[in-house]
Amino acid sequence: MITLRLDEKLEQDINTTANNLGLTKSELIRRSIHEYLGKLERPGAWETGEDLFGKYSSGRGNLSTERKELVKARIRAKRK
Repeated sequence: MITLRLDEKLEQDINTTANNLGLTKSELIRRSIHEYLGKLERPGAWETGEDLFGKYSSGRGNLSTERKELVKARIRAKRK
């Protein structure tokens, strides 16, 4: 349960709106909070893991473009 204090103008606006919509004040406030929370921006996958991406990087920027050549070179090195 949450208790909060509202200024008179806001409380009157809530009373009026709730009456006009045929809702209780509590239901109007619940719906309003639910809608507000749904509109808040949530961080995406990138923002959540941004500090982890590349953390253990090899420092080589050519791994995806020269992958075949790099694999061949590794295999040749193991055979020697």
